[in-house]
Amino acid sequence: MVGKTRIETIQRMLDIGIVPLFFQKDAQKAKRIAAACIEGGLSCIEVTNRGVGAVHVFSELAAYCREHHPEAVLGAGTVQDQATAAIFIQEGAEFIVSPYFDLETALVCNKRKIPYFPGCASATEIHTAETYGVEICKIFPGTSAGGPGFIKAVMGPCPRSLLMPTGGVEPTNESLSSWFNAGAACVGLGSQLIPSHIPDDFDYGHITRTARTAVSIAAEIRRRK
Repeated sequence: MVGKTRIETIQRMLDIGIVPLFFQKDAQKAKRIAAACIEGGLSCIEVTNRGVGAVHVFSELAAYCREHHPEAVLGAGTVQDQATAAIFIQEGAEFIVSPYFDLETALVCNKRKIPYFPGCASATEIHTAETYGVEICKIFPGTSAGGPGFIKAVMGPCPRSLLMPTGGVEPTNESLSSWFNAGAACVGLGSQLIPSHIPDDFDYGHITRTARTAVSIAAEIRRRK
């Protein structure tokens, strides 16, 4: 089955403005996390490649989403080379995220018409990524790279750049306002939304409620801009 087009994926991400990201070694818990995010309005989800068997969990989750949540856009994060990118794309990843820019990964994503979002922490890195077809640059780590001040500084001379800070973003009005008002096109939201440890009796409704609040806050902030 053909998934979303590159343009559709990027537009969905920009429309929502928030991309949840997580790693979970238990496929059943990963499915419940994804369902909670989707119910809360966050249908573009990054699953990070940070543990043994991560690709198998991703494969199960992708199959689950195709059957139960076809509106979801599932991507793979912490992808560090072209071979890993190709594996995740084969398993259904509709976008690829890296902690840094890698030319070969960019090229394999371009060949497959899959969006590639590499981590960048300087104007030069952003320029290099954009030169090779990157539409949205992940600003990582967001706070360490300079926070909202860095976003604002880059957007001055480069107003057409699309920047997605990840790391240091919280689902609060104060945090989201600081990033979006600085010029962020969207934000990545990790442990502040999805705990790194999910106990068996975890209330997945907490993720849904927090997601809904964050989506509402982001929409209002962006509406006022």
